[in-house]
Amino acid sequence: KLNSVRNSEFKVTTYTEAIEILKQAVANGHKFEVSDIEFGLDLGTEHERYICEQVNKAPTFVTNYPKEIKAFYMKQNEDNKTVAAVDLLVPGIGELVGGSQREDNYEKLIKRCKEVNIDIDQLEWYNNLRLYGYYKSAGFGLGFERLIMYITGASNIRDVIPFPRTPKNLLF
Repeated sequence: KLNSVRNSEFKVTTYTEAIEILKQAVANGHKFEVSDIEFGLDLGTEHERYICEQVNKAPTFVTNYPKEIKAFYMKQNEDNKTVAAVDLLVPGIGELVGGSQREDNYEKLIKRCKEVNIDIDQLEWYNNLRLYGYYKSAGFGLGFERLIMYITGASNIRDVIPFPRTPKNLLF
């Protein structure tokens, strides 16, 4: 399975392109559990899998998500509607990795905090980093259980969680 990924040509699709693809799929009769496809939709697993399995038929990076559905600290793109964020979607799973560039401009960060009603006094230390020698940075998160699920071919994430916290599984 890893060899197939290693030998795959990863595709890149913007979020806006993904929304248009999903709208077209609905117009052509494809049934999604969430079929109200509009810019600003937080893509679900069904949407992610459709993009990478049915359309691109390869692991797919989706880039430039709407700022409204992403964290306040993500760097805004020049269009002021999207952020410099990326998700890696893989067949059979959906999102495996999510990442973004962090906002390095103090004024933009303060403005975004106010837009989403974050108390800037509570995050003064974080915001002030931009005033005193902050460098550009980015980060990502990898869903480890999802990676194990992908490598092993497990069909349910509960089968690969080392210490599951499911109902009737914990004793107190």
